[in-house]
Amino acid sequence: MGSMKDRLPKDWRAVLKDVLDSPEFAALEAFVAEERREHTVYPSEEDLFSAFRLTPYENVKVLLLGQDPYHGPGQAHGLAFSVQPGVKPPPSLVNIFKELQSDVGAPKPGDGSLVPWAEQGVLLLNAVLTVRQGEPNSHAGHGWEHFTDAVIQKVSEKPEAVVFILWGSYAQKKKALIDTSRHLVLEAVHPSPLSAKKGFFGSKPFSGVNKALKKAGREPIDWELPS
Repeated sequence: MGSMKDRLPKDWRAVLKDVLDSPEFAALEAFVAEERREHTVYPSEEDLFSAFRLTPYENVKVLLLGQDPYHGPGQAHGLAFSVQPGVKPPPSLVNIFKELQSDVGAPKPGDGSLVPWAEQGVLLLNAVLTVRQGEPNSHAGHGWEHFTDAVIQKVSEKPEAVVFILWGSYAQKKKALIDTSRHLVLEAVHPSPLSAKKGFFGSKPFSGVNKALKKAGREPIDWELPS
């Protein structure tokens, strides 16, 4: 089984050494282990660090920040906003796909898996990486934020330009961790059904990212997902 940090790929482990060796991370590890013993926790241990496995540190071009994993069975698999293949896309993801279609003309994807984005350098990072089944935000405030803030800071320290996408006020608070003199931050309201009509639709994040990457001399992202 090994410790939680052993599941993190080597490259990220090296970059995040300080936070992984901190007492906060040790406390977080104990909390998550206890929760897994007592409750059903998502995502599975295997999927906990999928985002880091699919997007090596040196490949990160875009960081898309989510808040909390999906809390229904079979949904969360360690990538913000993404659901496992074959699972019906939740409402926020449906809205992301609507904007994807109107922004870059991509057809409606066949399912809600965002793995192809991750494989191209889009780090799909949630601020909190675990959740108790059926209880949103149940693992907030237990140390994940300390870890993921360090991830955001380390991505901001990369020498190449990175585009950060911050949707909603929770994500936008993390702007303080980013060197905005070197990186582009794209902000919009959250794609959830409660707020999407207030400025998420029409925010054109996907073409915005590619414009910024091209300007920085980097390869743009092919946002089209298998339909």
